[in-house]
Amino acid sequence: MAHPIHQANDRSPYGDLTREEFYKKHQILHQESFMSNKKNKKIFTQFWRPDSTSQPKGIVAMVHGYSSESSWLNELTAVSIAKEGFLVCALDLQGHGRSDGRGDFHPDMFEARACMGWLDIKQCYVWHFSKISSLLGPLEKLLPLAALFAPTWKVVASKPVSSRSYKEEWKRRLVASNPNRRSSRKPSAATALVFFRVSDYIRRHCYDLKVPFLMVHGEDDFVCDFRSASFVHESASSKDKTLKIFPGMWHMWIGEPEDNVELVFGTILSWLEDHAATAKKTKTVTSY
Repeated sequence: MAHPIHQANDRSPYGDLTREEFYKKHQILHQESFMSNKKNKKIFTQFWRPDSTSQPKGIVAMVHGYSSESSWLNELTAVSIAKEGFLVCALDLQGHGRSDGRGDFHPDMFEARACMGWLDIKQCYVWHFSKISSLLGPLEKLLPLAALFAPTWKVVASKPVSSRSYKEEWKRRLVASNPNRRSSRKPSAATALVFFRVSDYIRRHCYDLKVPFLMVHGEDDFVCDFRSASFVHESASSKDKTLKIFPGMWHMWIGEPEDNVELVFGTILSWLEDHAATAKKTKTVTSY
């Protein structure tokens, strides 16, 4: 199945269609809502499902990364998965997209896990390694003090994430045209410190990961080192674990040329289909 990114242009993920026409073309029902988190911030949530009375094959929860949000390009992947019979749910983390909060200050990156409570997903692991240490250099040891006394200081001097994530130039322009895109995405001192803490947490606890999982990673990823994914895969206790490292690919697989997009998306979709079928046979409900 072709991913909808191939019908997009550098101005809109929906190509020459309106958003409503796009959903009608793909026969997808879409709902949006807001909830409040523990800090009383409004968090934007949305759902996609096939325009059908059939029972969904399973639930797919999508959680975006730093500097991103659940709509625009991520929306296209959600639609693709929903077209295959899944109920897809997503949210904008605090400070991202249409959710409340500052976009350059994240004192609690474990919010992603907490937010999954709205779906009542008990076995959802949202882990992320960062290469922020290579950008900081000798400032790394001073980071705790910087986060304490100047939490919003832009300690990391880096190029725009999109220039290091999306291989195709027109997709970088598409990312830049996102109306929900926050203006500044260089990590603050407080955010950088939390990245370090999360990475340390992963190193110490990834052996606790026992659920089935698939990890996909580009070998030429300039944002996150693929060796971090290898470490998690090797350390996890799960008996059903798969790691796919794609040579030559960058951080965002949706930013790759068409053949690469279809290769990665096909890998993900096949994994979801196989595990949804297995869950149905055993009459269990599994969330991915």
